Amino acid sequence: MQIAFVTFASIKSNKMATTHSDIESNIRKLPGGELLFPTDFRGKGTEAAIKMTLSRLNKEGIINRIGHGIYMIPKNDPLFGKVLPSPEEIAMSLAEREHLRIKPAGANALHKLGLTTQVPMKLVYLTDGTAREIKLGKTTVKFKPTTPKKLSLKGQFSSLIIQALEELGTKDLGEDIEKKIKALLQKENPDDLQHDLKLATAPIYDYLLKIADE
Repeated sequence: MQIAFVTFASIKSNKMATTHSDIESNIRKLPGGELLFPTDFRGKGTEAAIKMTLSRLNKEGIINRIGHGIYMIPKNDPLFGKVLPSPEEIAMSLAEREHLRIKPAGANALHKLGLTTQVPMKLVYLTDGTAREIKLGKTTVKFKPTTPKKLSLKGQFSSLIIQALEELGTKDLGEDIEKKIKALLQKENPDDLQHDLKLATAPIYDYLLKIADE
C-alpha cells in the first residue's frame, strides 16, 4: 500500500510540475500588459493546479495579480512606472474571453456619455451572463444580468442614453443635460436610433421624441 501511495503522489507531483512548466512557458511569450484569467489555461491541468500555478508565478513576479482571478503580464513605462489596465479594459477582456455581451448601465453610462464628470466607483454592465462583482482596488466592476431586449440596443449613443435615462429618470434634468443629449442624438445613425426608440420604455421614448423635435 505504501508503494502505491508513493507512486500516486509522484504522478500527481509530475502532473503539477508539467502544468506549471506549460503555463509559465506560454506566459513568457506574451507581451507586457496582457490580461490573464485561469480559464485561459484550461487543458493544461485541473482548475486547482492552474490556480496554484498562477499564484506561484505571481509570487515570483512573473505575473501580477490585479483582482480575484485576474492577472497581467507586468508592463512598465519609463516615465510613469507600472502600467495597469483600466477597469473598463478588464471588463471588456473578460466579456470577450467568456463570450458575453455587456453594455454600460447607470452611472457608468452617464460618465461614458459625458453627462457627468464624476467617475463612478462601481462600473455596472448589463450582461447575458451570470451576476458577478470584481473588486479592482477602489473600483468595483459589476455584471448585472438583464433581458435580451436591453442588450439588443444598437446605437453607439442612443443605447447609452437610454440606459443613462433609466438611472436619471426623465424629470427635471436641466437644460444643460438636455442639450448634451440632443447633441448626441444628432450624431446617432438614424436607423439605429429608430431601432432603439422602439425598445425604450414609454417615458424615455416620449422624452427623446420631445427633445428631438425641439
